[in-house]
Amino acid sequence: MTARRAISRLSLLQAASVLCLAATGPAFAQSAPAEPNAGETTEIVVTARRREESLIEVPISITTQSAEQLEMRGAPDITALQRSTPNLTLQVSRGTNSTLTAFIRGVGQQDPLWGFEPGVGLYVDDVYIARPQGAVLDIFDIERIEVLRGPQGTLYGRNTIGGAIKYVSRRLTNDAEFRVRANIGEYNQRDLILAGSTPLGDHARIGAAFATYNRDGFGTNHFSGADTNNRDVVAGRLTLEIEPNSQLFFRLSADHLDDDSNINHGHRERPIPAAFGGPPFNGPPFNINIPAGAFPVQGNEYDTWAGLADANEVITQGASLLAEWRPIEVLTLKSITAYREGESNSRGIDFDGTPAPILDVGGLGSLYTDHQFSQEFQAAFDFERWRGVFGLYYMDATAAGQFDTTLGIGASAIPGAPSPALTQGTSGRVDTESFAIFGDVDIDLTERLALSLGARWTRDDKTAEVYKANYFGLGSPISGYATAPFQVLTDYANSATYEEFTPRVSLSYALAEDMNLYAAYSRGFKSGGFDMRGDAAATPATADGYAPETVDSYELGLRGLAFDNRLRFSGAIFHAAYEGQQVTSQQVNQAGTGVVSFVDNVGSSTINGAELELHARLTSAFSLDLNVGYIDASFDEFLAYAPNPSAPPAYVLVDVADQRQFQNTPDWNGQLALNYLTPLFGGNLNVRGSVSFRSDTSMFETPAPEIDQPGYELYDLSLVWTSQSNAWRFGLHGRNLTDERYRTGGYYFTGLAFGDLIIGFYGPPRTVFASLEYRY
Repeated sequence: MTARRAISRLSLLQAASVLCLAATGPAFAQSAPAEPNAGETTEIVVTARRREESLIEVPISITTQSAEQLEMRGAPDITALQRSTPNLTLQVSRGTNSTLTAFIRGVGQQDPLWGFEPGVGLYVDDVYIARPQGAVLDIFDIERIEVLRGPQGTLYGRNTIGGAIKYVSRRLTNDAEFRVRANIGEYNQRDLILAGSTPLGDHARIGAAFATYNRDGFGTNHFSGADTNNRDVVAGRLTLEIEPNSQLFFRLSADHLDDDSNINHGHRERPIPAAFGGPPFNGPPFNINIPAGAFPVQGNEYDTWAGLADANEVITQGASLLAEWRPIEVLTLKSITAYREGESNSRGIDFDGTPAPILDVGGLGSLYTDHQFSQEFQAAFDFERWRGVFGLYYMDATAAGQFDTTLGIGASAIPGAPSPALTQGTSGRVDTESFAIFGDVDIDLTERLALSLGARWTRDDKTAEVYKANYFGLGSPISGYATAPFQVLTDYANSATYEEFTPRVSLSYALAEDMNLYAAYSRGFKSGGFDMRGDAAATPATADGYAPETVDSYELGLRGLAFDNRLRFSGAIFHAAYEGQQVTSQQVNQAGTGVVSFVDNVGSSTINGAELELHARLTSAFSLDLNVGYIDASFDEFLAYAPNPSAPPAYVLVDVADQRQFQNTPDWNGQLALNYLTPLFGGNLNVRGSVSFRSDTSMFETPAPEIDQPGYELYDLSLVWTSQSNAWRFGLHGRNLTDERYRTGGYYFTGLAFGDLIIGFYGPPRTVFASLEYRY
């Protein structure tokens, strides 16, 4: 679908929504829970620059959503931000339920393998979450979420080359509070969220939150009978705050998440080649008997016939200590100490989507673990005409894992092979030690003109160990098979150091008291590393690792209030030069006996784009929200490995920039929403209808028409009644009301060696649920 068609549908929806809502009741000027004053907009305070500021004054592209707003819209988790944020891709990664795929302005990381760095930084109360596993965070016990677009290399450092996403918790109050919310909906959805806090004397407070999310699957694994795309999550958070006096503040927080949702194997979208004996696979080489006509799976895009086990468990947990001391009025000293760890246990992902081991990745011993310690010191100052922050940052992190890759006929071409099956066992770890010095200062040059200067120096020391070998049969020692490798592909340990200086400069001019024009330059840095899947037999250079990538971004923005504070708007245009892009790709080797992985610094690209966000109070009862993002991203150079026919199994680099496109980066995306507020039954009823749209999206850099996602729209509707005292709230939420089926990821391994597979992973179907909440 073209962008013009999407925008046309938006116009139709706007007209229809206004007519429908206008018939529901008279205008009424009274407070709504999501907007404290229905007649005007309110000031938004953010901490994007590590200090509290009015959003209007910050020379950075930011979208902020309060927990209240997200709750009123029925947002299930952090991925809901994709609908309402320009140029943001935020989705559950393929094959999982809690691993995050994040892209901002075309920059991100799709591959969640240990050792790979994300392109979008995720922060919880200024604590950096180094890995994407378990990062699909639920929305409970927070104050707001901030999405910072563009490189944030000065204040947030490494791996915020595309931007940053910040979870911000609110401080506990001196009054006892309690909140309970229950959600019941389609697919047997059953959620319960409890949160509360109480003072402990005059100088201390304690708070706790607990949440359990349960839902049956959107589909079925017809081989095992298990649900697919289900949800089984338990999460909790405990907070202790101590405030001995007005100069000292301490917060100790601990959190735990346990996700037992089944593996999402995806949906096979191609028939099985006849060479595999079926279906029903009742002949060699697999001799598995399943009903004839089972493939391709018809009807439900969430169904599968995957043969790997469905059990999966992801555990993440951590603790942090925040200490603040204000020795004098203009100076605040802050320490942030944190430790986090995570573990994923699963049988992996059945790539071929059949009971046969044509291409299975995982195995009985498939495992992922990580842990990190971080320490940050900040000194924030605020004088009459200049203010800013200086700091030091240190992180010590380790990520490790192991898995098998089994090809059912991978050894068929090897003379004397005892089995047609071949398994590649892969294991490794990477240790990272990171150190940074940073500073950011604002200077008021005149009453209207302000200059902001920032810089950060980062040093990353990495040590990696990688082992990869070929085994005959359906598993390696990772999966409990007592077998020796017949070919060692990779076995090395290596270290590398990466250093980068990332400056930022901006100039802001106040056109009016509530309107700010800014121009900014910033540089982002994403650390280099080592490919944990690398095949040194095919590409010996994999042992040397890959280099960092950088983005130089230029931005012009305008943000402010207008029409007697009834319109809040923010707009920006930007240009970015992207160098050394790290791109992951896999393909069958020339001998047809295994999978070759590459992580390459493919070259350079140019990204241009624009963003617009506005919130308008049309009347005392009606308001409108609009956000639109546009990106024109293209590769200037893309060096890719291609088989060298003169010297197999070697590969050579060739420039294929004219054959590549940006992944997870639609040219257009946006949302239009209309809100209506009216008194009802002694309280207030808020009605919100919205449509979000995304134009055509590529799943990978290499075009794959059978798996790439055409443009689509998602329609949502929420009706939320809140009592006058705000003690009771009842909501009815419908998401994806037209039941649009759209891919969020996929696997594309064509050819007989891989079973000619195309697997699609789909976003949630239409879901409707009711919520009931009580606050004390």
